[in-house]
Amino acid sequence: MLYGSECWAVKQQQLHKMNVAEMRMLRWMCGKTRKDRIRNIEIQRQVGVAPIDTKIREGRLRWFGHLQRRPTNAPTRKLDSIETVEILRGRGRPKLTWDALIRKDLNGLESLPSIALNRAQWKRLIHVADPN
Repeated sequence: MLYGSECWAVKQQQLHKMNVAEMRMLRWMCGKTRKDRIRNIEIQRQVGVAPIDTKIREGRLRWFGHLQRRPTNAPTRKLDSIETVEILRGRGRPKLTWDALIRKDLNGLESLPSIALNRAQWKRLIHVADPN
């Protein structure tokens, strides 16, 4: 279900739908239904999985760390330096970008992007353990 989620700019509404789908699968695995009135956290603890939003955030930060360790002349790093042209957009809220999500994730961690250069330290920082 999370294949390729490292590059997704997931909105809150999309995240909610993914959470609902995950909980349906987990309840089915346990042989429970919503009528059994068991909380989501309890089902996740029984199965031994972390919430999907934290796993998506972990994957996104893992990919960000990978990109930071690449040489500056690598094609994936060159995309960072491309300047976007301001295009007149329609009314409403601007589109959510991957960069904005990364900045938000890094603020939540209260860490510097330079820590990503140390692979072991970065992995310890972003890892979300599955509850057992």
